Amino acid sequence: MSNFHPPFELTSLIHQAIARAGGWIGFDRFMAMALYQPGLGYYTNALQKFGTMPSSGSDFVTAPGMSPLFGQTLAAQVRQALQATGSNEVWEFGAGTGALALQLLDNLGDAVRRYTIIDLSGTLRARQADTLLKHADKVGWRDAWPDAIEGVVLGNELLDAMPVQLLQRTQGVWHERGVVSVAEADGLGFAWQDRVTDLRPPVHIEGEHDYLTEIHPQAEAFIASLAERLLAGRGGAAFFLDYGFPEAEYFHPQRLMGTVMCHQLHQADGNPLVSVGQKDITAHVNFTGVALAAQNAGLQVLGYASQAWFLLNLGLAERMASANLAERSQAQRLINEHEMGELFKVVGFATSADWAAQGFAQGDRSHRL
Repeated sequence: MSNFHPPFELTSLIHQAIARAGGWIGFDRFMAMALYQPGLGYYTNALQKFGTMPSSGSDFVTAPGMSPLFGQTLAAQVRQALQATGSNEVWEFGAGTGALALQLLDNLGDAVRRYTIIDLSGTLRARQADTLLKHADKVGWRDAWPDAIEGVVLGNELLDAMPVQLLQRTQGVWHERGVVSVAEADGLGFAWQDRVTDLRPPVHIEGEHDYLTEIHPQAEAFIASLAERLLAGRGGAAFFLDYGFPEAEYFHPQRLMGTVMCHQLHQADGNPLVSVGQKDITAHVNFTGVALAAQNAGLQVLGYASQAWFLLNLGLAERMASANLAERSQAQRLINEHEMGELFKVVGFATSADWAAQGFAQGDRSHRL
């Protein structure tokens, strides 16, 4: 993909949006365009994104790409949830390469009648269709919400890519951080600009020091919309796997630089204003906010645990024991504390909590949300 030139079309569209808005847009608007502008944004353009090595032109690897044991193990939770909710439908939001869908469908067999992917990316959809060819009779795609959803909903590294608003406290005064256009030697570039705001983080940040953080109205609105549709149907359950923290850790006085991070060619950097459209932009998930949004919309919390506990509860260790050495070492990364095991968390919701989700049997931290 070395012939992919900086997406001038995308940056000029963002500059136009800034001009139309009077010279400033909030970071959430910038992030939404950088990632999702049809045909041009990072998730909607033709760039390779997922892969294990930078040499493939990829930018990052997610758990299903790291080890097939991830999806095989998650399938145990999906199977239990399908039985508990009396359903045979699975919905996956933002399915990436389709690797997780493939692992699940291979394992769940007749337990799944229909597997629906909701994805904004046309280029990824083509890749997913290719990956899932042998399950073509079960798989369908939608680019918008249906009125009702029933069954089991999955989102792996979904919430971290939802646009966030940036709040900056400077000398005790809260500002919303946004983006402006600035003249540079080779044309227009982007720069930060803060504006005084009434917006606040959900908790008081101790201390007087300058402090940058994020709030997540879009992720919380997404969860509320999902709850509405699950409750409109015959019910179901939802599981989200992502990196993040509960509120007390998220808005800790020492986390003063926020969590926005970019990924390109397996390198992380903290500047979303350059290489726009060519790299991923993410923010950690505030799991307390997500859980509150679900509860306020009528869902029950099934549990909240580290990815390591969740996968071990579902039998990952037993699967690793019968795998070869290479497969075992890859799967180890899913549960190692210094890799994905601790930073990644899993939260589960259901329309009715009259069943205990196996993934949260031990190590449930719901009380810390």
